[in-house]
Amino acid sequence: MVLTDLKNSTSTTLKSTVSLATMIDGEIEVFSVKKATDVVERENQLSSMRTINDQHKKMETKMKRVIEPILKDYGMNIPFSFAFGNVKSELESYIKEQQPDIIVLGKRKNKPYKLIGDSITQFVLNTFNGVVMIAAENNALEPNKELSLGVLNDFESSANMEFASVLLGHTKKPVKSFKINRVKNVSEESKKTTDLKTIDFVFEDNGDSMKNISNYLLKSDVNLLYFDRGLKNETKNANQGFSDINNFMNSMDVSLLLGSR
Repeated sequence: MVLTDLKNSTSTTLKSTVSLATMIDGEIEVFSVKKATDVVERENQLSSMRTINDQHKKMETKMKRVIEPILKDYGMNIPFSFAFGNVKSELESYIKEQQPDIIVLGKRKNKPYKLIGDSITQFVLNTFNGVVMIAAENNALEPNKELSLGVLNDFESSANMEFASVLLGHTKKPVKSFKINRVKNVSEESKKTTDLKTIDFVFEDNGDSMKNISNYLLKSDVNLLYFDRGLKNETKNANQGFSDINNFMNSMDVSLLLGSR
């Protein structure tokens, strides 16, 4: 399920979603909500109805314009729907009704999809227990091409191993693993021989940890970073820098895949 505000980055978000859906043999739906107060400003009932009908046509046209190139380029038909009303209430109702396996949100200029200062991304993370992908505007996932996957914390302890195993089948090897270590004077890079064929990047726990990881992600050409929200609390505490998801999301310039909790 792609939740979008139909801004300029929507086509890039859909492209990354098509890439992920192709890997896991999934289907895509698109949903958008517009605040009722942005649609109806007049008190006259007849004028309000005309405005709603006009906005309905405009929304439908806009969504078709965004989705049709995806059908043309990748042959994937994507149903869409939209609503007018309270954004959070409409989103919550739609999520409960559709029960998606994965929710995808766009991320632009280091700021997740926001509504008047109140993050819809945070709302989704608080109310939805499944997998969430936050698609970056730059460095989109390419359909029918291998991922360059990075992982925060230990992949092998993931609560989402079945899902993660599918991703690994579409990932360039070795996988890059990023960790924060409280012990000083640790090596920035160490090669580790495991069944997952990972290269570990270990960083000191300081105020520059997130910035350093973000820089290494770009240097390593990673285009999707996996973080397991379902890890046990003691593991999160051992990697202190990852516990603040807001800070984490805003620091990274690549698409993020947050595992179910």
